[in-house]
Amino acid sequence: MVSSYLTLTSLFLYIVFIYGCLPDERSALLQLKKGFSFSKLESWQPNTNCCQWRGVLCDGGSGNVVHLDLSSQNISGSINSSLFNLTSLRVLNLAFNLFYGNPIPSSGWDKLGNLTHLNLSNSGFQGQVPIGISHLNNLVSLDLSSYGDAGMSSLLELRDPDFEALLQGISNLRVLYLDGVNISASGEEWCGALARSTPELQELSLEACSLSGGIGISLSKLRSLSVIDLEGNSLNTTVPDFFVNFTSLSVLRLGYCGLEGFFPKDIFQLKNLTIVDVSINPMLSGSLPDFTMDSALESLVLSRSNFSGFLPDTIGNLKSLKILDLSNCHFYGKIPYSIWNLTQLMRLDLSSNNLTGLIPPFQSPSSVVEIIVAQNQISGPTLTGYGVRGLQKLTELDLHSNSLSGPIPETLFNLPQLRTLLLWQNQLSGQLPEFSEASLLNNIDLSNNQLQGKIPMSLFRLSGLEILSLANNNFTGFFQLNSILLLKNLSYLDLSDSGLSCLEEDDSSSFSSFPKIATLKLVGCNLTKIPLFLMFQDQITTLDLSNNSITGNIPGWIWSVGKGNLINLNLSCNLFTSVEGPSFNFSIASSMVLDLHSNKLQGPIPLPPPNPIALDYSDNKFSSSIPNNLSLYLNFTLFLSLARNNLSGEIPYSLCNATFLSVLDLSNNGLTGAIPPCLMGNGMDLNVLNLRMNRLQGSIPPQIREKCNFQTINLNGNRLEGRLPRSLVNCHALEVLDLGNNELTDTFPNWLGNISSLLILILRSNKLYGPVSLPTNIHGKNFTFQELQIFDISSNNFSGNLCAECFCNFKAMMSSNKDSVQSAVGFYYLKFTTNYYHDMITITIKGFQMNLQKILNIYKSIDFSNNNFDGEIPASIGNLDSLYLLNLSRNALRGPIPHQLGYLTQLESLDLSENHLDGEIPMELTNLTFLSVLNLAYNNLVGKIPEGGQFPTFSNTSFEGNEDLCGNPLTIPCRKPNAESPSASNKPVSRVSTEPSWEYIFTGMGFGGGLAMLIGSLMVWEEGRKWHYNWIDDMLETLAPFSRLRNTCGDGRVSDVEGKEDGYEELIDAGTRRKFCVYCTKLVFFEDVMKIQYISCECHLDER
Repeated sequence: MVSSYLTLTSLFLYIVFIYGCLPDERSALLQLKKGFSFSKLESWQPNTNCCQWRGVLCDGGSGNVVHLDLSSQNISGSINSSLFNLTSLRVLNLAFNLFYGNPIPSSGWDKLGNLTHLNLSNSGFQGQVPIGISHLNNLVSLDLSSYGDAGMSSLLELRDPDFEALLQGISNLRVLYLDGVNISASGEEWCGALARSTPELQELSLEACSLSGGIGISLSKLRSLSVIDLEGNSLNTTVPDFFVNFTSLSVLRLGYCGLEGFFPKDIFQLKNLTIVDVSINPMLSGSLPDFTMDSALESLVLSRSNFSGFLPDTIGNLKSLKILDLSNCHFYGKIPYSIWNLTQLMRLDLSSNNLTGLIPPFQSPSSVVEIIVAQNQISGPTLTGYGVRGLQKLTELDLHSNSLSGPIPETLFNLPQLRTLLLWQNQLSGQLPEFSEASLLNNIDLSNNQLQGKIPMSLFRLSGLEILSLANNNFTGFFQLNSILLLKNLSYLDLSDSGLSCLEEDDSSSFSSFPKIATLKLVGCNLTKIPLFLMFQDQITTLDLSNNSITGNIPGWIWSVGKGNLINLNLSCNLFTSVEGPSFNFSIASSMVLDLHSNKLQGPIPLPPPNPIALDYSDNKFSSSIPNNLSLYLNFTLFLSLARNNLSGEIPYSLCNATFLSVLDLSNNGLTGAIPPCLMGNGMDLNVLNLRMNRLQGSIPPQIREKCNFQTINLNGNRLEGRLPRSLVNCHALEVLDLGNNELTDTFPNWLGNISSLLILILRSNKLYGPVSLPTNIHGKNFTFQELQIFDISSNNFSGNLCAECFCNFKAMMSSNKDSVQSAVGFYYLKFTTNYYHDMITITIKGFQMNLQKILNIYKSIDFSNNNFDGEIPASIGNLDSLYLLNLSRNALRGPIPHQLGYLTQLESLDLSENHLDGEIPMELTNLTFLSVLNLAYNNLVGKIPEGGQFPTFSNTSFEGNEDLCGNPLTIPCRKPNAESPSASNKPVSRVSTEPSWEYIFTGMGFGGGLAMLIGSLMVWEEGRKWHYNWIDDMLETLAPFSRLRNTCGDGRVSDVEGKEDGYEELIDAGTRRKFCVYCTKLVFFEDVMKIQYISCECHLDER
């Protein structure tokens, strides 16, 4: 019996030795392979040793399969249940395969009781994680992740069972990776489940698991954690202080978690910490500590967070640091010299901070591969120090958007591994050096500098060069386009506004040898013709030849450039006069963006290529009506501009069929008829409608769609009438509403104040009437018009007092609201591009109308001029200290100028002319240091004109028409307060004498009698009278400036300050032209001021 047992045992061991694995397990593996649609398992063949198959490892004693690793084998299909016959498996790895849409097998897992490591990550499994996995009691490592792999978006979820149920049976776990699995649990739930079920957990990775509600305190019990990765969840919490107690922590990844508060600085000091990533948490603040020499940090990534402060000198103690990414933070100060002590550093990114000073000079060879310090305030030369030559491994240098100056050193171009050199948007000057032809550079962008001289020929011997931009510099000389013939890999070339004049040789034989360029920009290169080599460019996607002097026809072959790949063609700002091709038919082209604006194109509007994304024909001389069939070509068009042509006729209703339009600009033409209601109604989805400066009639369409997306409506300068449609309140995103210069008749539309996004409201030059007030609010508070920045209701018939409450509501005009960066009001009509539509409005400064095309959001103005407002100027207007322009002229305002206007410290233009304002000019107005336009003319102001601030720069026209004003710049000097004779200085003097002075009376009678005889004779003698008038006028022209007399205009009347006396008569000869006034005056003293009171005026005009 024993002998028989030994014989069977020997036979079994012989079979294992010969065949390597047990037949049943080989059969199970072959069944498993049959379930796969595709795999790389060619070695899995019958009658072979399965222990030698790819991915299979057997136990040396028993022959059982214990390790099955089929990761990254491109396996697709399903998993056969025979897998679960491999009951001795300890390791199963099916990661990075293609099981798209298939679930993880739900049964059989209880047979794999020996399994310690299970990895099904990034293989496209879908559905519920099976409860059977929780029966794997010996499991030490579990990885079901699938987050972040393109094309392998996992739909795994833990709902039934949930996260806690999964963990209950696998309490021996040390490693748990569930990235991308939908757990949908709060902080207390998932942290509590981990603390209860996996007390010995060491590595935890739950990226993008839909976790929320913070990090529970129960997580602090897992004191053995060395890896914590919670990236991409909505934790919206602070970083727990108890992380400092995780002494084994080596990896901490909390990026994009909505973290807030301050990052515990002591975490940086953990001795085993190698990786810290808290990027993309804009509300997370913190600063860097003083690092010690024993720090193990290898990667420190704080990008796009709110970290700030100086970079400590001790950063040089991080001897193991390989990655330092502090980009898009708020660090300031200088880059410490010690940063180049980081001899292991491979990537340095300090871009988009507020760093200043120089880039520290290199002192020794470095392993750094990438240096990115773009978008700071770095000054001085690019790189200095002998160590620059030691950057032998540097592949990318990005210092763009700084204040670097001086020449570019030759050593940069000669660095052996450098491939990307980005120095654009600096102040670099001098001539580019010649350099070694051995350079590997493939991306050079030196645009927007002050580089001079000629282009070095070595640039055109860089055989690997793919991108070259030299735009916006001061180069000189000619650039032969044939120079790029040797750059066989060149795909992007931008020489725009570089100072170079581009030329093309006439050798057509070389045209086909040009590199296949994808983007070519030759803006402002003094071209006089379109380069002919473009006929052979079949891969070009962007061609920009704008702002040159190209004349004649746009050739027909231009529409086939790129062989269907052309998506952006810009021929604007040239001198083209016509378009070559039969009936202007562009249908053979496929341009997505076609820009022909600012040429001299004439005739009817040409039909565009089919379905362009953007079409700009503005600023030409097209003279026709808009074709009815134009909309057939606009099925996917977002932008259409036919502005500033000579178009006539009505706007065709068919344009409403272009339902994708976001911007429609037909302004500055001669269009007539009514506005098609469909442009503002259902069916269209316009963001910008600009019909200004046409001859449109009728009313504004009343039925504006409920889900209105308008950001700009500009109907200025037409002949529209009627009321403002109340349905405008449906436009909740409206920023610009310009209805000026029409014939609208309505009351003030205070209901527009409920549009919280409204920035610009222009209703000037209409027939609007009544008071201006805010809508009634039953809750007691009013928040209307808070974002308003430009408010123009001038030249209407508004009346009543100025609305003091309104000025309190204009929060956007107050400095407390000036937290936005400077930008222009407009609309991006192509997302992820620079295609931008700028709104245009008209404002009035110093009586002149000015068009503003690029409206900065910092420009704030109020124009209530030429209405019938009365009452006093409210003091509350002084709160608008961001105001640039204030015009209240030509109203009936009275009372003093409020001194609070002196608080408008940003004011550049102030016009209060032609009102009934009285009192003195407030001295506080001298605080307006930016004031360049001031008009207080034709009021009743008195006293001395202030002399400080900007006042000495204003002319007398700013103050004329105020008879009791004196001082510079007027010719009327102010009387000194103590000008009495010494003998009378100690005697009390009455301001107005009541006793007659007989000396002056008799003298006056004598003078009057003689003058009467002279005038009597002149009245009979007509020729003598004319001679006399001319003589008086000539004399007064000489003496008037010294005698406080003035040349008048208008009707010649000069009113006395106190009012005309009874019996006043105006005598004007018929047919007269020039006039001067002869005054009878009396002097009075009133409050220490001498006044000239005008009793009568006789004006005669020169007939000479």
